Amino acid sequence: MRWLAAFLILLATQLATSAQESGGSPRFLEIDSLNSGLPPVETYIDRDTPQGTMESFILAAERDDWDTAAHLLDLSGVDPAIQPEMGPALAARLNEVIEGAMWLDWGDLPDRPDALADNVASENPLAGEPRRNIRLAILELPDRPVPVRIARVKPADGDPVWVFSEQTVGNILALHEVFGPTRFERALPQFLQERAFWTLAWWEVIALPIILLLAIGAAALAYAGMNRAKHNQPSQIAENIVDTIQMPVALMVCVGTFSLVKTWLFTFSGAVNIFLTPLQSALFIIALALIAVRIVDAVLDRVVRRNMEELSDSEAADQRNLYTNISAARRVAIVIAFLVGTALVLIQINAFETLGFSILASAGAIGLILAFAARSVLADIMASLQIALAKTARIGDAVLYKGQWCYVEKINFTYVQLKSWDNRRIIVPVSELVSNSFENWTKQDASLIKSVELRLDHRADVDRLREAFQKFIDESDDVIDKDSAKVQVIGQDVNGMLVWFLASAEDPVSGWAMVCRLRETMLKEAARLDAESGNGPSEGTPFLPREREMIVGGRDAA
Repeated sequence: MRWLAAFLILLATQLATSAQESGGSPRFLEIDSLNSGLPPVETYIDRDTPQGTMESFILAAERDDWDTAAHLLDLSGVDPAIQPEMGPALAARLNEVIEGAMWLDWGDLPDRPDALADNVASENPLAGEPRRNIRLAILELPDRPVPVRIARVKPADGDPVWVFSEQTVGNILALHEVFGPTRFERALPQFLQERAFWTLAWWEVIALPIILLLAIGAAALAYAGMNRAKHNQPSQIAENIVDTIQMPVALMVCVGTFSLVKTWLFTFSGAVNIFLTPLQSALFIIALALIAVRIVDAVLDRVVRRNMEELSDSEAADQRNLYTNISAARRVAIVIAFLVGTALVLIQINAFETLGFSILASAGAIGLILAFAARSVLADIMASLQIALAKTARIGDAVLYKGQWCYVEKINFTYVQLKSWDNRRIIVPVSELVSNSFENWTKQDASLIKSVELRLDHRADVDRLREAFQKFIDESDDVIDKDSAKVQVIGQDVNGMLVWFLASAEDPVSGWAMVCRLRETMLKEAARLDAESGNGPSEGTPFLPREREMIVGGRDAA
């Protein structure tokens, strides 16, 4: 039995060792001593759990009891001889960093000694796992990002406790230089530095609207300056560019002024920065994107409007492709800018750390709902990219849409702007244009065959009209491929016969002018020949159809 007991003890030891090796690091960090240079704490502090540590630190900070707050820091990197002086000073500076740069709800921290994550979704990798350190935030120094952590440490002569980690304590002074109160704030009267409501001091309540008014005033000045500069531009395209970027430039000046004044003079609390920082970043990115997009739009719109007729030429296919590619690149750039901007905002507010995976999952569900609600808009966006990539309709193409001859003037996210021959603008949803058939007269070749349709009397001599038609073809410079021009009788009914006069033109514009002149010429010739034939049925061969009248009468009328 002894050997069996020894075997079981050995097996248990091996299993424990392998479990420790496979299970990763222990649940605390072993150190020789913790804050040996500090005097004993005079009041009770709870360092058993992460929540207790943060609660004790906040309560000590509210009482300005920095001697007690120093016991909640791991001062292993500080000489024990100077810990009594450095500890309280570092605790006070850490509190100012927390108030100025972080948004903490210590109630969300684990209230267990092992910090086991039991309040997260099961899909979270941290679910059910004990932890020995917790990252509270990541703060950006000029040269590097710095995490703020609390860690569980075990001194050789004591039990494990939760304190701000040694690395965080080592970075307090550098963090305080960036996120601590500015010289201007320290010069403010004491009553302005007192707490007003929520987490805001009185100076914050007063400073926020003042800075906002300064930013709006700077934006108004920038807008007025851009408006003045618009009228002094040497060219129309430069004037259009300045006109289109007035509002985004004013927005950028507003955000920049607000950010600079806030950075130079004030360090707002974390409760304010948690909203201001992502809002500033989002507005700045929106302003930059709008400036770039509107410059491209102004240049493209001016070039297209000025060269619309030239773009319909057969030799302008490369230009139409270029303008369409620019339009597509503009839309792709907007989508990329939106995604990158959203990512930057999420990174700045540390969304993946502060919001939690469950909240992000909820945001994803909300996103799916919004996407379903806006599915028609999304369909139009995808359809616009489809048009741009497939080149079914390019900027400058001549198209026949629902019986109207138009040019493609703009291809936007949700609609296509068509310019009709009489300078009307037809706005067509992209999805409708993609789902319906339309004629593209310049897809491969701008040349096309135009036709004039005349209804003639059954007895008309078509050969005599062919002579006039051939003379027209020979004398017209805007008719191409003269050998293919022809006259054809395509049908007949009780009212007469239907004749087509067909001729080729180089492009839709010259074809329209040519076919109008052809129609006029053939009508004049048909009328002249009809007049020569006389009015009576025995006087010659009529060319234009006449209505037949039937006289109905009785004997009495005779």
